[in-house]
Amino acid sequence: MCRHLAYLGPATALADPVLRAPHSLVVQSYAPENMRGGGTVNADGFGVGWFADDGYPTCYRRAEPIWTDPALERLLRPVRSRSFLAAVRSGTVGMPVTAEACAPFADDDWLFSHNGVVFGWPESVAGLAAGLPVVDLLRLAAPTDSALLWALVRHALRGGADPVETVTDLLHRVVAAAPGSRLNFLLSGRAVLVATAWSHSLWLRPHGAGVLVASEPCDEEPDWRPVPDGGLLVARTTDGGASTAYEVTKIGQPEERSLP
Repeated sequence: MCRHLAYLGPATALADPVLRAPHSLVVQSYAPENMRGGGTVNADGFGVGWFADDGYPTCYRRAEPIWTDPALERLLRPVRSRSFLAAVRSGTVGMPVTAEACAPFADDDWLFSHNGVVFGWPESVAGLAAGLPVVDLLRLAAPTDSALLWALVRHALRGGADPVETVTDLLHRVVAAAPGSRLNFLLSGRAVLVATAWSHSLWLRPHGAGVLVASEPCDEEPDWRPVPDGGLLVARTTDGGASTAYEVTKIGQPEERSLP
């Protein structure tokens, strides 16, 4: 059911949690510890995205397992960023295995990832999709639940919606339309990070003056703590980006449901 992570704070090495940590995202791709019944490996592609200083996000996505890419270490080694997001994918049966189906999904201002599944796809969320402009539907990156969720998020943000309200509202709308869905979201901007824990594991820890969020702890540092199921994490940079403040609140109680 995928693994993902995100960071917000003063610039730090992207390769550490993705490649080098004892339980890095690479390790989680073939040896995850808490998939909650959603598969055993995350071999259906991966993606890494990061913001350069005052620039647009850069994305690198591939359809193969992350551990098979010989270029990734060379690509990420020099990268330091104030905001980044990475994910490895375990595709839902019936959905395509392509680079375009892998998170992070991106535009000029945001990176987005969905860890989970929308039950009853696609019929259950046809009503939500109907609220999008036809052009947005025609431009979906891939015919997957995650790509549709990203389209809904992007449409709201481009209309001026607050990112925290956008993520919270989308989660509740999907839960109402498709009860039992698993909806761990990560939405990263240049100065804000929004994350949900909804029927999948999510952990956080301070990382220097920033905050690191991950499906599973990436290292052996003692200050990791779980985000409670039904929890919302909001982190924002402060002091001109020199530090990060974050808060976790409860926004609901996920319904327990077995995967088909």
